[in-house]
Amino acid sequence: MSRRDQSRRISDLLASVTEDMLGTNEQQVEDTRIRVERILLEMVCPDPVQPRRVLPEHLHFAFHAHRLTPTQALKELVQLVQVAARQRGRPFQKVLELLPNPDDEREDDSDIKLSPEETLLRDLVNLAVTIRDDGQVNPLTVVDMSQGVTRQFRIETGERRYWATWLLRDFIPTYTGDGMIPCLIIPAERSSVFRQAKENTARSGLSAIAMARQAALLLLTVHGYDIPAQAVSNDFYRQALGLDLRGKREYTEAILSAMGGLDKGRFRHYKALLQLSDEALELADRHALDEFRLRPVLQLPQDLQAEMVQQIIQFNLTGRQVQEICERGGDEDDAPNSPVFSPQIKRFVKTMKTLNQNDEMDFVTGLLSEEGTSTMARARIEATIAFLVRIKNHLEME
Repeated sequence: MSRRDQSRRISDLLASVTEDMLGTNEQQVEDTRIRVERILLEMVCPDPVQPRRVLPEHLHFAFHAHRLTPTQALKELVQLVQVAARQRGRPFQKVLELLPNPDDEREDDSDIKLSPEETLLRDLVNLAVTIRDDGQVNPLTVVDMSQGVTRQFRIETGERRYWATWLLRDFIPTYTGDGMIPCLIIPAERSSVFRQAKENTARSGLSAIAMARQAALLLLTVHGYDIPAQAVSNDFYRQALGLDLRGKREYTEAILSAMGGLDKGRFRHYKALLQLSDEALELADRHALDEFRLRPVLQLPQDLQAEMVQQIIQFNLTGRQVQEICERGGDEDDAPNSPVFSPQIKRFVKTMKTLNQNDEMDFVTGLLSEEGTSTMARARIEATIAFLVRIKNHLEME
């Protein structure tokens, strides 16, 4: 695409921006400072309080603490994914190798289960290639945070496009751009957490934990809390647990609309997820678990919540199964997503998991005590061996 065509597409997009995004028509006419510009990537930075996390949590905090540059953060992400892919027998050297090869008829990745980091990087690479081939059609929305001669812009919407552009620039050899990115610039006094929330909830992939952070951020904003300019812990969002919509009824409709048209009950359910422990929150967000499966976990003590979330991930438990397990106190023996086993089978399997060589003589003594004679004990062992051989044969056919 020529630069002239790209400029025309950006102009068409700007002309189509709705008043829902920029305010009333009168405001649009009066505020001539709203404009689209191509800005150096280095002058743009993500919003550290943005509820939607693009980078994994440890990279998110390291980046916003200025311990990593954008390139370094992406390099660590790529290395993280390379390790995960190698362990699954899918090693790669260049990020473009993550994309499916349409010319390879043998390649069918429909049944391949990717780690969250593999999925993230593959999506970013796909977006980067789209930007390379079609141009940056949809500009970022950024807030002008410039002071004096120092120009700086904070992303209000479009952080994935930001990271995809960095990936394109530094990790895809065919990049021929100029290091600029088109941005719709909003004056600092007109930045809006509501506009950001609408953009977040309008796009797919927003996790239940991100929805919880979004609900908290809206409540904290309308209740007059200061929103920090640096990355925040979960405790910042948890302040909203003591707030509700009743205290700011004049904002209720706007908040529910910004959250995608939720009703008050669903809004409360999302906000309540902030009661989960930090580890449970990170796991649930990383694996994009839905609110319905997370809600019962709130019944458990915080020290058991992360373990329960791990079981949901490992066994792909349904909401009903999670509810049943949590009502019984989160016993890990109730976790597998299969028919209910008899107590005898559960005890036998649990015993197998804990046996070691030091238990041999105790086992012999107990068996003789139970069977009465060595002949009966040997017969019991032979029957058990035959039973286990049949089980092994079943497993080999799986």
